Amino acid sequence: MSAGRPFAATPRPPWQRFALAVAAIAAVTAAAMPLLGHLDLANIVMLFLLAVLGVALRLGRGPALLAAFLAVGAFDFFFVPPRFSMTVHDGQYLITFAVMLAAALLTAELAAGLARQADEAARREALTRALYEMARELAGAPTLDEVTVITRRFVAAAIGARVVLLLPDRDQTLRPHPDDPELAIEPHLARLASTSTNPVECHGLAADGYASAYFPLRGPSGMRGVAAVAPGRGESGGLRPHQALLATMASLVAIALERVHYVEAAQASRIDAAGERLRSSVLSALSHDLRTPLTALVGMADALAQPRPGLPPETVETAAALRDQARRMAGLVANLLDMARLQSGRVSLKKEWQSLEEIVGAAIHLLGPALADHPVRTALAPDLPLVEFDAVLIERVLGNLLENAAKYSPPGTPIDVSASLEGACVSVSVSDRGSGFPADCPDLFASFVRGRSESPQPGVGLGLSICRAIVEAHGGTIRIGEAEGGGARVSFTLPAGIPPSVEEEALPEGTP
Repeated sequence: MSAGRPFAATPRPPWQRFALAVAAIAAVTAAAMPLLGHLDLANIVMLFLLAVLGVALRLGRGPALLAAFLAVGAFDFFFVPPRFSMTVHDGQYLITFAVMLAAALLTAELAAGLARQADEAARREALTRALYEMARELAGAPTLDEVTVITRRFVAAAIGARVVLLLPDRDQTLRPHPDDPELAIEPHLARLASTSTNPVECHGLAADGYASAYFPLRGPSGMRGVAAVAPGRGESGGLRPHQALLATMASLVAIALERVHYVEAAQASRIDAAGERLRSSVLSALSHDLRTPLTALVGMADALAQPRPGLPPETVETAAALRDQARRMAGLVANLLDMARLQSGRVSLKKEWQSLEEIVGAAIHLLGPALADHPVRTALAPDLPLVEFDAVLIERVLGNLLENAAKYSPPGTPIDVSASLEGACVSVSVSDRGSGFPADCPDLFASFVRGRSESPQPGVGLGLSICRAIVEAHGGTIRIGEAEGGGARVSFTLPAGIPPSVEEEALPEGTP
């Protein structure tokens, strides 16, 4: 898009246009006087009408009207007997003057209207071409900075105005982009425009360097910002004549901003996915490398912790503490390995129809030492149906939830496990009497996220993440909440489904 104002040529000053009209009539008069003896007066009238037509086409309506009156006067003074006098001896010439003036005025009006239509058509063509160029450039703009530069260049070239894009930040607060705008912004007007479908105007501020109009940038999926526009320096016409142009510009910019937003979101998603794959690969490799030495360390520590004759009690206690820490580290490594396997999709579910009560009992029995200080109360509905799930993985979910409840609740407080049929799902809940989840906690189901980072309890924040991955792989959901009477509550659901019917086995023929 070329610089400058492409939609209208720079108009001549009024005095210059009227002076050119006078000069045109004077030139025709000077050219026709030597031809007076060779041309009829009717032909000379045609020359004056031709001059009026040319003035109307080139200079507009006002100069053409002046040229029409001057043409009648010049024809009377220089060509009608008696010459060089405004008197007329033959009254028929008065009719000639009237017809000549009427024809000149009509010609001037028609020609001026035609010129205006031609100028308007040319202006609209230039506007359409410029909008097309702007749309084409915006379609290829990869960043917000490029969109801003293109918008500023277009508005300056089209109407000589200045524009600043106000884009929402993470808190949905409108801020100028870039941060050093050339216009002063009224924040309340920008907010008003962001909630409206029409531009908001404020007359009288542009002279002081303030934006005088705010156009909402509304894309197909919502508000993308506001365009603050002010007339160029020295412009006195305001922005009202350019409302349609600026509204179209705002629509194009909004679509471009939405496209850039989705492009950036897609890029961020790809980067996150690549980072997650890299992290899973590293965790898987580390877990495999650490598993063997940790298993050996747990075995040796367990052997050292066995009481022997002559072995000091302090040594046995130290060996037992070493064994417990080695087991805890082995559990963390197992969590890392499980998370890596779940995220990589290498886990295949071995689903079978089975009783949920058995899995709850197995998980409680497996965590016997960890639950020694917490009585576990179960409330399983008697009408629970058989559920199709992977027993090992669901037992792991219950184990993680029970272990978390034991770690984050005071000793001696109970842990409640309940299960019931809710519609087409079986709901299982684990509740404790601890301090519960913090109000401002992040997404606790994300990897390596803990509710309280300063918690003295060991862990890397993978327990709930593993639970969510397993439950969602079964087609269920998991959520956190507050338990009745205080404490944390984690609930998950599994599809109940329809268990297969048990059919009698066919007896071999001849069996009595």
